[in-house]
Amino acid sequence: MTSKLARVLIAALFTLPAVALAQASSADALPAAPSAANSAASTAAAAPTGNKLGTINIEQAIYGSNEGQRDFEALSKKLEPKQTELKNMNDEVESLKKQLSTQGDKLTDDARANLVKQIEQKQKALERAVQDARDDAQNQQNEIAQRILQKMAPIIIKFAGDNAFGIIMDTSNPWPQGPVLWAGPSVDITKTIVDTYNLQSGVPAPTRPATASKPAGAGATAKPAAPAAKPQTTPAK
Repeated sequence: MTSKLARVLIAALFTLPAVALAQASSADALPAAPSAANSAASTAAAAPTGNKLGTINIEQAIYGSNEGQRDFEALSKKLEPKQTELKNMNDEVESLKKQLSTQGDKLTDDARANLVKQIEQKQKALERAVQDARDDAQNQQNEIAQRILQKMAPIIIKFAGDNAFGIIMDTSNPWPQGPVLWAGPSVDITKTIVDTYNLQSGVPAPTRPATASKPAGAGATAKPAAPAAKPQTTPAK
């Protein structure tokens, strides 16, 4: 899945003003879940062949499940100290840049050169730290999403077989990045799969304050707010 995780992480982790790093790329793609694929393949082989076409937003199904919301919220809280650390590093760089801008013409050549060197060194250290933090956050997101997908894929395949679906398309990525140009809500099974998964997982719905705003980008199923990249998964075939 390659969606840009509305994902639960702190956007500031990836958008610090002093860091010129691309936000989400194809490298953010969620790795396939082999065990889910194998299980789904064996289930599909035994399932009756239907002729109906359905769609599912795998990203919404994973992040909208009770388990997904719980685990990504926990991950967000876990990464808060790193966000604070990066903000402090960024503030230090910005402070030095301001000092150079306001006092640079008053400094000696050696003092100015030393300040420029400090800025360059701290800027590079910040960029490395942000990239490392992004990679770590993405890996942990992928681990959660893959684990949920492994358990969700057989549910999707069973539902398809029980309801005479011949094909189910993933709509996580809009066309032309994804394969589906348009599909109506009547063929979407996302909510049904999420509801079924929630029942089987036994994970209760997360409690939300009455005034809590709806997560940005949420569709038929709720998606927790997250980092700047979006995971994309393809259900096991």
